[in-house]
Amino acid sequence: MTLLLLIRHGENDYVKTGKMAGRVPGVHLNPRGQSQAQALAEALQNVPLQALYASPLERTLETAQPIAAARGLQILPQPDLMDTDIGAWQGRSLNLVRLTKAWKIVQNAPSRFRFPNGESFLECQLRVVGALERMVKEHNKPKSIVAAVFHADPIKLAVTHFLGMALDSFQKLGCDTGSLTALQINETGAQLLTLNQRPPFDFLPKKK
Repeated sequence: MTLLLLIRHGENDYVKTGKMAGRVPGVHLNPRGQSQAQALAEALQNVPLQALYASPLERTLETAQPIAAARGLQILPQPDLMDTDIGAWQGRSLNLVRLTKAWKIVQNAPSRFRFPNGESFLECQLRVVGALERMVKEHNKPKSIVAAVFHADPIKLAVTHFLGMALDSFQKLGCDTGSLTALQINETGAQLLTLNQRPPFDFLPKKK
């Protein structure tokens, strides 16, 4: 049985430019994002984590770093936790994209959509779930706890998969910066313990 802690990275200023970040390099945490990362580290410092994984983008690694330091863990970069490959939409104005017919598909029928020169939401979901399943297989001892720091849509897509929900319902879930979503995974299924929760995390076990 493995407890997966799915953590969204802290806040950054790129979104304030009104452009879609996707996998744009060089997007760093802003001061609030750094405070969120520190709050996560403090909330998890006494939780017996077996491993800490992260998307290799800067904003996720910077969120994971204080957690790793507090727990004496190595950050394990996992490319399959990368944000959705939005292809030609990367760097585009979100306000302009929202005016397109494609945006209505993204919001209402995302299972039918593929980003131009990028991936579909289904492909993203399969990629992320595959990475999480490998973590569960690697850390499958009783009471194993594994943390993964990555991105909002991939986290929500993972939740819909493990709970047996339709992919098109993922847009109804919340996933704020600096938040934690917890899934208990075992051979018979999955249980959602919390969704989109900010510190403190009183429900998590503490090391003895």
